[in-house]
Amino acid sequence: MDVLERLAIGKNLTEEEALESFRAMYRGDMPASCVGAFLMGLKTKGETSMELACGVRAALEEARLVQGLSGKRIDTCGTGGDNKCSFNCSTAVALTLAAMGYDVVKHGNRAVSSSCGSADIVEALGLPLVVEPDAVPAELAKNHFVFLFAPNFHPVFKRIMPIRKELGARTLFNLMGPLLNPARPTHQLLGVPTARFVPLLAEALNLTGLQKGAVVHGHGGFDEISPFGPADVMWVKDGWMRKDLIDPKDYGFGAHKQSDVVVSGRDEALGVITELLSGKGPEAMRDMIVLNLGVCLHLLEDDLPLRDAFEKGMEAVKAGVAAKVFPNVINA
Repeated sequence: MDVLERLAIGKNLTEEEALESFRAMYRGDMPASCVGAFLMGLKTKGETSMELACGVRAALEEARLVQGLSGKRIDTCGTGGDNKCSFNCSTAVALTLAAMGYDVVKHGNRAVSSSCGSADIVEALGLPLVVEPDAVPAELAKNHFVFLFAPNFHPVFKRIMPIRKELGARTLFNLMGPLLNPARPTHQLLGVPTARFVPLLAEALNLTGLQKGAVVHGHGGFDEISPFGPADVMWVKDGWMRKDLIDPKDYGFGAHKQSDVVVSGRDEALGVITELLSGKGPEAMRDMIVLNLGVCLHLLEDDLPLRDAFEKGMEAVKAGVAAKVFPNVINA
């Protein structure tokens, strides 16, 4: 049965069908009209974790992958799309982790749903947006942090981008970004803006061979753990998954409002990130960093309980460890 016909009647694709379809799309062997029909067919039917993982696998076959890395390395990339105009929490978490001595391979782009994207923050702090795969190991060795600017590592998406814009609807590609890190992290904190995506992305992570990860959906519709209420969490470890709920108040965090983490634009976003990385800034934002940082520490340290991970994260944030490692933060 033809792939588009299967999708039209709501049938899931086989692994072989999904892989070959995505490969044809990326290589330019699928007409633009069929690309649109394929993406909308998947969306209407409802993408499976296997179909998503096949899309990732085929994309990585065409990507400029990073070689020569070993040991634990973590990414904190979310899908975006929560439209909350919040400060860039994931980048603050990434830089703090790096300052604490953990290797961070941050995969990201410019702003989509936030006021200032991770690439904008990294540039403003004077850190490079790495272009060449062979430059990644040396850059990571400098201070445990490297930023991989997504467009530089996935050239095939330039061909698909015009079609996505014409469709004007969210598709599976809006979920794929965090799964496409060319440095292939061993650990990952992945945020999604909708609770129903939590198990889908967790299953997809398992299929991509991640060692340990957490897929989270924050209270209030955030694609990271928020300090406003319980967060949906799915822990992932070597093919195993466990559903959980993290309620900030259970760990001693105070109550905050969603408006407490909103920034009005690029200038305010850059200003507040500088304060936060120096141990200052609004308490709600600091708590949000600690919540996500603590989950990362819990993933990276096998014997570190979550409560202790939050305490360790709070100490690091209050001490402004990132400002001590990244001097441009201090001089900003």
